[in-house]
Amino acid sequence: MPTDIIVSTTGAICLVGAATVTDAAFAAVAPLVDGFVGVDGGADHLHLRAITPKAVIGDLDSLSEQARAGFADLLHHITEQETTDFEKALTRVAASKIIALGFTGGRMDHALSVLNVMARHAGRAVFLVDTDDISYLAPQGDSAMTLPQGARVSLMPLGDVRASVTGVKWPFTDWALHPAGRNSASNMATGGVVRISAQGPLLVTLPRAHLVEAVTNGVRAE
Repeated sequence: MPTDIIVSTTGAICLVGAATVTDAAFAAVAPLVDGFVGVDGGADHLHLRAITPKAVIGDLDSLSEQARAGFADLLHHITEQETTDFEKALTRVAASKIIALGFTGGRMDHALSVLNVMARHAGRAVFLVDTDDISYLAPQGDSAMTLPQGARVSLMPLGDVRASVTGVKWPFTDWALHPAGRNSASNMATGGVVRISAQGPLLVTLPRAHLVEAVTNGVRAE
């Protein structure tokens, strides 16, 4: 992580990107975070909702003139082009958890680049939230959460992974998973405790209705 930290908190921060963000998603995330950080054009979502961010971070090439003027004292222009705006913000925010809103549901290449960043910064507790889903990297080792019967549990490797899962319709033990190989994309909870054991970058995706459960039990150490 770079030394030029812009925002620091012991709690959670929400990074807001420029992809579509609904009022319902904002309402679900707001009680869980200490504040918001606009990521380039994502600051427009905050400006339209009259939410003052802790900072606006990025190369600022897609920020509207209205948001640029409204948040003039909060702009942090990062000019290098070797990283995405998401990575620029992630590496300059120190927080126990990062909820990322507005980074999926738009361009596929943007969404894939966010997953790439998450895999390379696997020590960060990052939770991608959109209209339908919550996605995060499973903690290394064992983790557990309580989910209702029928809840979708998707397990997708972002690299070489060894994993086990119980409490789902199709449990498995010590599978070798890979992005171009085996995965468990459309499993579902049987009702009760779902236990996941993972070694490697395993992306867990649940319905957004289980956001609080994911954020509470999907945390990995820095």
